[in-house]
Amino acid sequence: MPTAPINLRTLLAPTLLGLAMFASNAHAAAPLRPPQGYYAPIEAFKTGDFKNDCTAMPQPYTDKLEFRSKYEGSDKARSTLNVESEKAFRDATKGITTLERGTSKQVMQFMRDGRPEQLDCTLNWLSAWAQADALMSKDFNHTGKSMRKWALGSMASSYLRLKFSESQPLAKHPEQAQMIEAWFSKMADQVVSDWDDLPLAKTNNHSYWAAWSVMATSIATNRRDLFDWSVKEFKVGANQVDAQGYLPNEMKRQQRALAYHNYALPPLAMIASFALVNGVDLRNENNAALKRLGERVLSGVKDPDEFEDKNGKEQDMTDLKVDAKFAWLEPFCTLYTCAPDVIERKREMQPFKTFRLGGDLTKVYDPAHDKGK
Repeated sequence: MPTAPINLRTLLAPTLLGLAMFASNAHAAAPLRPPQGYYAPIEAFKTGDFKNDCTAMPQPYTDKLEFRSKYEGSDKARSTLNVESEKAFRDATKGITTLERGTSKQVMQFMRDGRPEQLDCTLNWLSAWAQADALMSKDFNHTGKSMRKWALGSMASSYLRLKFSESQPLAKHPEQAQMIEAWFSKMADQVVSDWDDLPLAKTNNHSYWAAWSVMATSIATNRRDLFDWSVKEFKVGANQVDAQGYLPNEMKRQQRALAYHNYALPPLAMIASFALVNGVDLRNENNAALKRLGERVLSGVKDPDEFEDKNGKEQDMTDLKVDAKFAWLEPFCTLYTCAPDVIERKREMQPFKTFRLGGDLTKVYDPAHDKGK
């Protein structure tokens, strides 16, 4: 009796399926990582006397996250500063901002000088706040939940320099690292709860900054669910960018529309940069919306009348005279090819240091041009 021909496709199907599933699972299980610049070693290990400027730790903030808005009393455009309420806001949030700025400064100094006291200062501050379960109040207003996500983004993104440096500075501090990361993780869950699934009319730069804080935390804690949420929120933001590169909800900010378009760029550019290194390419989302937004802002800075013609308001350029406000150019110019004049302008403004993105971004993205200021 003749033997039926062997169908190799049928025979190998279970094996091939198994291999495909294994490859898929292996990819899914790959640890999340930051861009390459975060692996940089400590530059030096200085010894001898030095001025230890680890100031008194700000008291962990465990009270209600209910603060006055600096635009209190303004109309729905939220564009007119209320000097009195801004001072009340600054006073009430001083400890939180001191923690954000201090963490960023100490990490930058430690990565430069390698002095153990600088690392101890950072870890002692963060672990004390973690132990106190700070910034986790369920009683909050819009300004309060905004402070929570800003603070998380500042701390988590600075912490990444320590977590991933090839010098492994956290290796001798496993208990503190574990406590800090558990706190970040818990806070990120709350940030997701605070900002998830908002109606599009209320989704603006705040949502992008929330997504950035969750992205930084996802890498610090290797949580794929947080990573996926951040990517989801990026896509919502990218799909708000219109064909001309404008964000309708930021256009409503009247004389501050251009400044708020610029303010929307840092978190979006950072998310796209972090996503790309983890195999998720967001550069072409909504026909390269991020590129379109960046180019619209750069064009608007050259000619603010573009924005005035669009919304009828002369633009307030105060914020746009601050170099650090353009820190988004560092990740942006690694995602897209920036024009020579943009590169030249970037060189003039470097280094870009901003605590809300974790410190010195030039050292991370363009170390050859970090001027060590």
